[in-house]
Amino acid sequence: MTTKDFQKVHFIGVAGTGMSAIAQYLAGIGKTVTGSDRYFVDGKLNDTGERLVACGIRCFAQDGSGILPDVNLVVVSTAIEDTVPEVQKAKALNIPIVKRSNLLNIIAGDRKTIAIGGTSGKSTTSAMLYDIMNRAGYAPGIISGAGLVSLIKENKIGNAAVGNGEWLIIEADESDGSIVEYHPQIGVVLNIDKDHQEIGELENIFNIFKKNTKELFVVNDDNLYTKKLSSGLQYDFSSDIHSGAGFIAQHYHQKGLEISFTINNQSFSMQTIGKHNMENAAAAVAVASQIGISLQVCADALKSYEGIYRRHQLLIKKKNLYLIDDYAHNPVKCASSIRACQEIAPKVIAWFQPHGYGPTRFLKNDFIAEISSALREEDEIWMSEIFYAGGTAEKNISAKDLTDVILANGKKAFFVSDRNDFLKTVRPHLVGECVLLLMGARDPSLEDFAKQMAKEL
Repeated sequence: MTTKDFQKVHFIGVAGTGMSAIAQYLAGIGKTVTGSDRYFVDGKLNDTGERLVACGIRCFAQDGSGILPDVNLVVVSTAIEDTVPEVQKAKALNIPIVKRSNLLNIIAGDRKTIAIGGTSGKSTTSAMLYDIMNRAGYAPGIISGAGLVSLIKENKIGNAAVGNGEWLIIEADESDGSIVEYHPQIGVVLNIDKDHQEIGELENIFNIFKKNTKELFVVNDDNLYTKKLSSGLQYDFSSDIHSGAGFIAQHYHQKGLEISFTINNQSFSMQTIGKHNMENAAAAVAVASQIGISLQVCADALKSYEGIYRRHQLLIKKKNLYLIDDYAHNPVKCASSIRACQEIAPKVIAWFQPHGYGPTRFLKNDFIAEISSALREEDEIWMSEIFYAGGTAEKNISAKDLTDVILANGKKAFFVSDRNDFLKTVRPHLVGECVLLLMGARDPSLEDFAKQMAKEL
């Protein structure tokens, strides 16, 4: 199948970040797009739904009313089970059903594709590379998992843009193994850490991704597991696009909310935090340089980089208090997020809402170890109960199981089951100069929770 084989597409679960990005992209290239979501209820849309409508995408409640006989294709995410009535209706009408990753692979076949993979940093690196390529006049397209602030300012969701150039930047997701479907011109692997799967399974997946990459393969040599992927790569000075380019980021320094570093002796400064963002920038610069963009243009672009939504997003700075919202949701990400905030203030109070009973159970010991290691004596970790998105999950673990062990490890850990009780409970702890860091993912109401926190503070 190619994008020429369908015209009218319906998305089940269109409000999800990955789904909404592809829906907008298809609408942008002239397809007729509709979508439904369980968050569209009582005739009302959420903010994402309203912005989709503004892009020309008609939205429906998840009741089957949007699936009509003239629909050519129905798209589902991995979270949509076969028992969903809309899936059953599509089957009854003999409408082809594809997963989001299958459709993204079809779209990628239309253009020269740069696929960004890795356990962490995919959205950020994609956004950085998008800004660099735009600054250089390449006008790329992007299908991302998070909204770019620069695009959000245009009253868009911000996670997709068509662009009129030959390149398309996409996130290649390893969580469901779909990364093996892509055959990009350029493949990037930022890191491999235990997340949705064990390390060994992830290594196998990324090795297939490496074999599928056609022209340039970029890996992070500082990560223990991605370093293995660099084996066998050749550096060919005679090739316009080649592997093993040797881009070295060093001299990292963070002052408040700004970081500085060098890449191959070129100075960079960015309005963001965390050493992991230097690594993300290095990956973006390595790709950009290999397609002909100078280090100076890369530095100029990243100096004005505005970031992406809910990635260390500063919501308020009030006297000695910083409120920062972050998408961190796996053990390494949570630890990195806490450490990045430690450079801002002498005390970090981090709040985390785990998502999914299965993932939390799978990563329990890793969460405990990583967060315990990241916390300083004066820092605190707070957790509220696990976010439940529905389905047939076995609810035999609590976030309290994590905080109890972190507390036993000698760190300051607290459990507040209902997140609506968090602020009034934590207020007495907000003394002196400190960062209040909110962490969590998958729950679409986290955005409103963070805004309410900012309002009440």
